[in-house]
Amino acid sequence: MAYTFDNIFFAFLVTILAGTATGIGSAVAYFAKRTNFRFLSIGLGFSGGVMLFVSFTEILPEVQQSLVPLYGQSGSAWTATAFFFVGIVIMLIIDRLIPEYENPHELPIKSVIESYQADYDSVPIHPRLMRMGLVSAAAIAIHNFPEGIATFLSSIESPRLGVAIGIAIAIHNIPEGIAVSVPIYYATGNKRKAFGFSFLSGVSEPVGALCAFLLLQFFATSPLLGLAFAAVAGIMVYISLDELLPTAREYGSGHDVLYGIMGGMAVMALSLLLMN
Repeated sequence: MAYTFDNIFFAFLVTILAGTATGIGSAVAYFAKRTNFRFLSIGLGFSGGVMLFVSFTEILPEVQQSLVPLYGQSGSAWTATAFFFVGIVIMLIIDRLIPEYENPHELPIKSVIESYQADYDSVPIHPRLMRMGLVSAAAIAIHNFPEGIATFLSSIESPRLGVAIGIAIAIHNIPEGIAVSVPIYYATGNKRKAFGFSFLSGVSEPVGALCAFLLLQFFATSPLLGLAFAAVAGIMVYISLDELLPTAREYGSGHDVLYGIMGGMAVMALSLLLMN
């Protein structure tokens, strides 16, 4: 498939907007006296539902179908499935490389936000928290790199899917932005510095998009591109199960997460049916 300048520009735009949503997390922390945790929980569940549904009902079947001429019906199914798990393994390795106590996805973000908001007007200065904020920023940047690849490839293949995944990633990046900005603000008392580091932690997503763009230059007509999409599906499933849904559960109560998941799947299913 030949990609036009408009396709490429749109894919970069979606990825940039999704990545820089970490800055929204800073705004939530600084300008909202109380965060609506239930809304955030449903939103994260919605994002997880979108990504799970798209991965299993849209991306994987299309990859499998595209590989049939090369590998046959059975071989294409085995190959697409294998590379789906390659994507999962990539994310698993990234998580294993980051110690649990420094991994932002293992931090009790909700309790950090609540302690911050409880003393909104007189935030104490804790210099040792600076390291926690910086390490969180680095860890999030590492996680965001493959997310940028997934968002870019999805957007350039299908703008409709790209927007859905971009919104899901953006919602997911909001609490990550909070996880970076709050400790740095505690450490320095400087909102601009905290916002800056939070914003920069999302820049690795456009960098991932740039790498995906370079991949297209060499493999745009190759089966390797289809295999990359299968890995993208695995990456998105891992993100949903390891990051989105556990974080949503931390913020929510009762069936809030389930409502979000079902809503995300329903909206995505309706979108796919209307576009066919």
